[in-house]
Amino acid sequence: MTDPKGFLTIQRHVAPYRPVDLRLQDYAAVAPEADTEIVREQARRCMDCGVPFCHTGCPLGNLIPEWNDLVERNHFKDAIDRLHATNNFPEFTGAICPAPCEEACVLALEEQPVTIKQIEMSIIDRAFAEGWVLPQRAQRSTGKRIAVVGSGPAGLACAQQLVREGHSVTVFERADQLGGLLRYGIPDFKLEKQMIDRRLEQLEAEGIEFATGIDVGGDLSYQELREGVDAIVLATGAQRHRDLVLPGRELAGVEFAMPYLTQQNRRVAGLPIEGPEITAKGKRVAILGGGDTSSDCLGNALREGAIEVHEIAHGPTPPSERNPQKTWPEWPVVMRTYAAHQEGGVREWQFVTDRLEGDQGQLRRLVGHRVEFPGYAETGVRKAESVPDGEVVLEVDLVLLAIGFSGTEADDVYVQSGAAVGERGTVHVDASFETETPGVYACGDAVRGADLVVTAIADGRKCAAAVHAAVSA
Repeated sequence: MTDPKGFLTIQRHVAPYRPVDLRLQDYAAVAPEADTEIVREQARRCMDCGVPFCHTGCPLGNLIPEWNDLVERNHFKDAIDRLHATNNFPEFTGAICPAPCEEACVLALEEQPVTIKQIEMSIIDRAFAEGWVLPQRAQRSTGKRIAVVGSGPAGLACAQQLVREGHSVTVFERADQLGGLLRYGIPDFKLEKQMIDRRLEQLEAEGIEFATGIDVGGDLSYQELREGVDAIVLATGAQRHRDLVLPGRELAGVEFAMPYLTQQNRRVAGLPIEGPEITAKGKRVAILGGGDTSSDCLGNALREGAIEVHEIAHGPTPPSERNPQKTWPEWPVVMRTYAAHQEGGVREWQFVTDRLEGDQGQLRRLVGHRVEFPGYAETGVRKAESVPDGEVVLEVDLVLLAIGFSGTEADDVYVQSGAAVGERGTVHVDASFETETPGVYACGDAVRGADLVVTAIADGRKCAAAVHAAVSA
């Protein structure tokens, strides 16, 4: 730390997004690369705490104070080495992670936290630009073969760790393209797909084999796969949609969010659309949900040219600011505004949807009512009370359900492998990520339920360590 008073003299500064009128015309990343000198100045705000709580806030345990110091000294090549020591794909986390590390920053107790996410992204951008991200081939082969089912962040991180140990690794993906939700769930304006493609080139050069369009448990049975490998890792995700039971759910025009996001990503990539078309173009749209997925739908609907968009959440309106004395270093409940919210649409809280109405089987109206949560700010108790005369009728043509996921999808691979799926709808594993079937492991969302990309990468790395220890014994 070259400037022990940097956090006192330098204010937090995050590079602004591109202008709204420009970014609504395309699907390019909303955030441009930050100026190097600004990033170096922001790194000076890091206090190099004796107990860096940013480590505990980050599921990967990133060495944040170390690479902050290196960035401030303009040693970006050393910084990427520190970053890659704990994080296989910092460009993914730098682009889409909500940055729990920043919420845990000690500086956040009294001031604005260090711009950790921006600094991380700057390091990896510089590393790719300078050609520092190179394949790391294993020095020897162990002769062990590992199959990884699923090519999302957990599967890819697990596969990379294993192939670098000298094992032969094949990743199976049922979709036609690799990347899991990174490819077909997250919009390009948040994560441009060339970021995935350049990483896949590195992984392939390191020796990982990829097999797309193969549904393990269907096209390829578990038994057929098991006979040729020493271990199997299920990194299959948790994409079983949480449904909404209410009158009118069966109407045409009521869709789950993920098929819509997948179709839109395929359109942007110039790929053919699978299934009945779901589009927001020229429509009045209501998105039910108040999280990441709903904001992704909002950004896509606005870019498609929706007439109007309402994002509706039934819970209490979150506070605009956190009380760090009560919540630090934990992740606080606070109003989170994403780039899409700056672009248009109406954001609704404390709005309960009662029914959907239509004409001749086609959705036409959403009927709901407003509620309030007396005492919520003081007690945290979520007890809704209807607002008198609070009924609301919205004219809508498309409703997107973005109210979360309820576990893994029904898949023959779990039955065939004997991997038990518990009451939470997720795969049961022990402390070493092994399922009840010896030699079959699971990690990421398949075990946790829908979670963060950074947590999936962390799980993939830990699972790889457990698999390596088992097959090497």
